[in-house]
Amino acid sequence: MIIYLVIFITLIAALIASASQLLFKKRLNIRVHGMMHLIRTVLNDRRILAGLAGYGISFIIYIYALSKAPLSVVYPVFASSFIFIAILSYKFLNERISPARVVGILIIFIGIVAIALSYH
Repeated sequence: MIIYLVIFITLIAALIASASQLLFKKRLNIRVHGMMHLIRTVLNDRRILAGLAGYGISFIIYIYALSKAPLSVVYPVFASSFIFIAILSYKFLNERISPARVVGILIIFIGIVAIALSYH
């Protein structure tokens, strides 16, 4: 039973990390004029700082999941972030999801399910 909880919280960590990436991308759709401009942008933007906080929260959840289950289960489940990113990018950034990308997402999903179910 504990493995299902670990899988669930790992999925939550992956979703938070994906949402953080979305926050980064939405703000960084600007022209960056050098490293100092990028640093000032990062330090002065609430969305980027929220994304960094989300990454921190995601990391803590991920480390907790690792303390409860094998890396060979937790890490592949965290790869669900690839699925979340595709969906969030489509929904909020109007990115296209081609048929080939749908196939890739399905393969990732099937792999995650197979690994999660293989744990004893």
